[in-house]
Amino acid sequence: MEQEAEISSMMNEIRRLSPGKRENVGRAINNLSGKILGKELGFNLVKYGRKKSFESEINVGDLVLISRGNPLKSDLTGTVTEKGKRFIIIALENIPQWALKNVRIDLYANDVTFRRMKENLNNLSLSGEKSLEFLLGTKIPSSNIDINPHNSFKDVQINKSQKNAVSSAMATDDFFLIHGPFGTGKTRTLRELIRQEVKKGNKILATAESNTAVDNMLDGLSMAISAEYEIENKTRNESESGEDYNCKIDCVRLGHPQRVSRKNIKYTLAYQVENHPLNSQINHLKDGIKKIITERDKNTKPSPGLRRGLSDNQILLNAVKRRGSRGVSPNVMLSMARWIENNQKVDQNQEKIREIEKNIVEKILKRSSVVLCTNSSAGLEYLKGSKFDLTIIDESSQATIPSVLIPISKANRFVLAGDHRQLPPTIVSQKARPLQKTLFEGLIKKYPQKSTILNVQYRMNPSLMEFPNHEFYNGEIKAAESLNKISINDIVSKINISEIIEKNESDQFKEVERDLLDSKIPFIFLNTSKINERFEQRIKDSTSIQNPLEADIISIIVNIFLKSGFSSENMGIISPYDDQRNLISSLTNVEVKTVDGYQGREKDIMIISTVRSNSKREIGFLSDMRRLNVALTRARRKMIMIGDIDTLKSNATYHRLIKYSEKRGFLKDLKLN
Repeated sequence: MEQEAEISSMMNEIRRLSPGKRENVGRAINNLSGKILGKELGFNLVKYGRKKSFESEINVGDLVLISRGNPLKSDLTGTVTEKGKRFIIIALENIPQWALKNVRIDLYANDVTFRRMKENLNNLSLSGEKSLEFLLGTKIPSSNIDINPHNSFKDVQINKSQKNAVSSAMATDDFFLIHGPFGTGKTRTLRELIRQEVKKGNKILATAESNTAVDNMLDGLSMAISAEYEIENKTRNESESGEDYNCKIDCVRLGHPQRVSRKNIKYTLAYQVENHPLNSQINHLKDGIKKIITERDKNTKPSPGLRRGLSDNQILLNAVKRRGSRGVSPNVMLSMARWIENNQKVDQNQEKIREIEKNIVEKILKRSSVVLCTNSSAGLEYLKGSKFDLTIIDESSQATIPSVLIPISKANRFVLAGDHRQLPPTIVSQKARPLQKTLFEGLIKKYPQKSTILNVQYRMNPSLMEFPNHEFYNGEIKAAESLNKISINDIVSKINISEIIEKNESDQFKEVERDLLDSKIPFIFLNTSKINERFEQRIKDSTSIQNPLEADIISIIVNIFLKSGFSSENMGIISPYDDQRNLISSLTNVEVKTVDGYQGREKDIMIISTVRSNSKREIGFLSDMRRLNVALTRARRKMIMIGDIDTLKSNATYHRLIKYSEKRGFLKDLKLN
């Protein structure tokens, strides 16, 4: 149902919206011309651009549909490799001539992931079955976790809770859960776990739902590889014991090479195959194929009209006997036979190439201690039959059960990392809502003893973490000591607040402007309930909501920060409604995203527009507290929240947030003249 809903939603939107409107919602780019840049790792790169800049949800790694005319009649798809304000680079297998002028690019739904999930479910391994039995309670996991107290950690900077997570995960013989709230170094912990498991001689499959999360795991791992290799070899040379300290990690990154961050390209399977010593044989065979094709095409191709029902063998036999057939002369028959013979040589050489490539891939996978990919890519043909000692899955609280079952099926032990108190998987189909129940959340509720929480956060000012910490994490999280003095002064120092206030023409903001720029006030809740024009609005034919007053306030706030020396890169804006996001985007050049768009990300200054303001005190899907948790934990140094407290306090959690803000002196009433 979810597969059908995703594809149907995309098709209906393309069918329903004009090209301009689909571009306005961020899922299409129109009027592009293309220029071929060349080839990379087997794909053609085309740079599409236009004079007018564009803002789009289409990002690096996304699958896109390229069309001219009706998009639904095109089957040309590619992958985004790079994106700028006026250009986008697409990797394509083939480039039709029409695809270089006046084309449209649409964000496209990919059903390959669904096919892999269903195939895995239909052929579920014993490991996959066991994980479901744990979830259902028909099988009880082991309770004894024998932690090695003498474990030596590679990353000397990890804290006590991270060490405990690594040691517990290593000691379990079935599964373990690492609960990593905002900014607590979940990915860093997983990297240390990977290095420790490799040191033990184990083979690891490391996956995540998104390519970005996989790259994050590989980033630190790849940076550690060379440094660790040098340090440990130096230690080994200086050691009198002669112990082998060399533990260099061989990694391979599976998946489409154009969906991998540029700095990690050298770890991709495609890159390693292309640079393998045996690849010279492939290049030699490819050169031979070109020559054979040139020779082949000097002859007559046996088209259906010339074959007259004859098979290849019959044509070859007729040629040997110098015999024509059914109006085809002996000379034409001989020419067709030569074409067939050369074409058979091409097929034979291509088969040899496939065998060599298969051999290279097997060698690379066999020597690699760590294989990294998305959950879906764990279902690639390359890994059929492969077994690992441990599967590690990041972002597991954002992945559906069918998704995580793909990598889980590859090993007898698994470690899930995530935060079930933030966003669940995004599900389009109302009927498929049960897919939001994740394996991580189910197991951590049923077996809390099989989990540990990372309890030191390194992201945000301690005052910013106070409310979400007590509201969503029972006060278990503490701020790292290094965050005690973190403030906006770290970005722009020596702000002359009085001078800036004098220059500001917005008299109504003079009361709060000092607080906006005060480094000692990390959080401000701007209350609009005392302003008559505060109410939300609906655009005709739209299911979304906007609030023009809040959009104007945000525009003023952004300008205040920009005039004070802050960069737009320092700031981010969150609004839960698409129409409000679009309205704010039209007023400022600061990045505006929905809550989902900022999951896993952070900014120094974060501005939140809550939008809802109405006499009925309805807050709609703002009542999803996981979204509020995400929104409140994206800022590092300063957070400004804008909302109508009379509407918002109808919800108990928002009411507590308002009371907290009032108690701490963070709540400011706006009164516009």
